[in-house]
Amino acid sequence: MDASIVVAMMEAFYAIDNYPMDVAVAKDLFLEFIHNESLGRGWTIVLDGEVMGYFILTFIFSFEYKGRIAFLDELFISEKARGKGLGKQALEFMAKQAKLLSLKIIYLEIENHNEAAKKLYLSKGFAVHNRGLMKMVVQ
Repeated sequence: MDASIVVAMMEAFYAIDNYPMDVAVAKDLFLEFIHNESLGRGWTIVLDGEVMGYFILTFIFSFEYKGRIAFLDELFISEKARGKGLGKQALEFMAKQAKLLSLKIIYLEIENHNEAAKKLYLSKGFAVHNRGLMKMVVQ
């Protein structure tokens, strides 16, 4: 995975919902991620030889699910490539990789306004979880 290409797409992805992003920090984190397989896996999405998106699974260990699980941390398709089935193909590929990686479950979070993504995830076997997601920022 080419860090510069993926980080540029991250910047476009974060801009959709006006999330702050420091490009230099993102690049350092991405390089750390791809050099440490215990953190997860990432793939680029290519159409006609051009990178059109990417997705990243980060790993977590769960006693509840009896082993390694993953969080679909990011899935992005460039605007010009949306509507061509790349998201569906990426999720199908991800499901196969999840089996090879012995993952027990994959979680994700979604913006409430993103109905297209919700529809895609539901069509590929994801379900709305009955638990709420909470966070604590460590300072």
